[in-house]
Amino acid sequence: MIYDNIVRKAKEKGISINSLEKRAELGAGSLCKWNTVSPSVRSLKKIADILECTVDDFLDDAG
Repeated sequence: MIYDNIVRKAKEKGISINSLEKRAELGAGSLCKWNTVSPSVRSLKKIADILECTVDDFLDDAG
């Protein structure tokens, strides 16, 4: 759910997942693991800042 919402937001902003991971200083493939592993709040905040949204936007069930 979190990963899907991040992907949706990234597409809206025209940012690839690979680029997003690099800008957030995360390892390659880190975001896709967030489907099964909970990310740290710090990592979520970095992604939210890059995508100009809030962490809550990623936690929303409706997307």
